[in-house]
Amino acid sequence: MTDQSTGFRSGMIAVAGRPNVGKSTLVNALVGEKVSIVTPKPQTTRHRALGIFTDAQAQLVFVDTPGVHRSRKDALNRALNRTAAGALPDSDMVLFVIEALRWTDEDQDVLGMLKRVTVPVTLLVNKVDKVVPRERLLPFLEEVTARHDFVEVIPLSALRARDMDRLRENLKARMPEGPALFPEHQRTDRGPAFHAAETVREKLMYRLRQELPYGVAVEIESFADGPEGVDISAIIWVARKGQKAIVIGRGGAELKAVGTAARRELESRYGKKVMLRLWVKVRENWADSEADLKRFGYFEA
Repeated sequence: MTDQSTGFRSGMIAVAGRPNVGKSTLVNALVGEKVSIVTPKPQTTRHRALGIFTDAQAQLVFVDTPGVHRSRKDALNRALNRTAAGALPDSDMVLFVIEALRWTDEDQDVLGMLKRVTVPVTLLVNKVDKVVPRERLLPFLEEVTARHDFVEVIPLSALRARDMDRLRENLKARMPEGPALFPEHQRTDRGPAFHAAETVREKLMYRLRQELPYGVAVEIESFADGPEGVDISAIIWVARKGQKAIVIGRGGAELKAVGTAARRELESRYGKKVMLRLWVKVRENWADSEADLKRFGYFEA
């Protein structure tokens, strides 16, 4: 149990950056539990989700945001960029995540967004474990440090536990004094149905990779959690008729493989049997329809 009577600290920490810099991997590692799905495909994260770490000294509430993306101009992309920007003003700190040895136009877009808020920003240079030889990192760090008045610039790897331990200690010291914002055993603000939908989408992205259409959404039609297990029905929405066959696969092979992988992970997460039924349906150009985006939960944050 946390002792919040003397010197306990708590705060909201927004995690911002372009797609594929490792924001969700970072949040999962800092929380110590999978709260966001992770794939190699850009814009895997589509919803604002909280990851919560609590110990005897502090509670750190990480806001995992979608990657800021400029290449697409549909309603979905605009909604994701608004979600990312909306998380910043209410935070106590922003972690701006970039990839070691890479600075892109989209990184510059994120920095421009951060300069419009008064929240202190720490720059995290991720994936330094991939830099060989290590001496290549120093001039890059000097270059990015000069781009903004960052609170601190920290090179790290989200895959190294010791880096995550040091970062947590750093962040705890920077949070304001105050009581916990969430119960100490809570790890996320999202419920099991949300994680079921995200798990199905993650398995789709891993299974189909380049073949997976951008316009794919997963909607939970029913979710029943009982003593015998969890019964889930979900719809995989695609934006065009030709995409349905890609997701289903020859003889239903792709859909079956996705369902099996998702069910196994959900059983491990819930600690009980899962019955998962998946259907694939077409909703023409849903990614450019504000009404459909609201239906699929893209304006809830």
